[in-house]
Amino acid sequence: MGVEGGMKCVKFLLFFFNFIFWLCGLALIVVGILAQVALHNTLMIRDATASGAPIVIIGIGVVIFFIAFFGCCGAWKENYCMVTTFAILLSLIIIVEIAAAIAGYIYRNKLSTVVQDSLTEMISQYNNSTAEFRAGVDKMQEDLKCCGVNSSADWRNYRPDRNSVPDSCCLNVTTNCGLGAMTDASKVRQEGCHDAVEALLKKNILWVIVAALVIAFLQIMGIVFACLLMRGIRSGYEVM
Repeated sequence: MGVEGGMKCVKFLLFFFNFIFWLCGLALIVVGILAQVALHNTLMIRDATASGAPIVIIGIGVVIFFIAFFGCCGAWKENYCMVTTFAILLSLIIIVEIAAAIAGYIYRNKLSTVVQDSLTEMISQYNNSTAEFRAGVDKMQEDLKCCGVNSSADWRNYRPDRNSVPDSCCLNVTTNCGLGAMTDASKVRQEGCHDAVEALLKKNILWVIVAALVIAFLQIMGIVFACLLMRGIRSGYEVM
């Protein structure tokens, strides 16, 4: 009776774990989508490689979402085959996550180059782009309190006088406040956006790492509970 009670407890723990895990998968999908929107709309980063991380996050979230649902059904129905499949798939997910973490660590230094190239392209396309694109660039500069890539001088091709910047570079944003004021520190911010954008991305990556560690812990616990339940089912104990 003690073993039966223990296996019953494991069954409900696995079910509860999978429900939490299901929510984590949903959260990863949302985080991935928000990261993609932030990179390409808010920060205006056009480099295709920048989409790698958000797409991986979304992909893992979708897989986790369905695996957790599969695990819930297996635990509730006490189906040995379903629980075993769940444990195997979960183990594969952990391997993929480890590989993604290693790849992220290897290419971590590329972030600065991606930001540099993307911001440079952003400035070069500013005059010939849509109003929506320009509004996005202006919002980024206002929110991050920066101007240009590395300095306000990066806007030298903005106007024929080569001494003007968009109004979003101004300390106090007003119409035409940036005309002829590129190097005027009393009117225009001199700091570029490169360091600010890179710092923002690194901060967000830190939160992603924290979330990944929490999810990895839940995954390991899920495998442990699944193995215990598999052992109970295979041994022929009544888990109801």
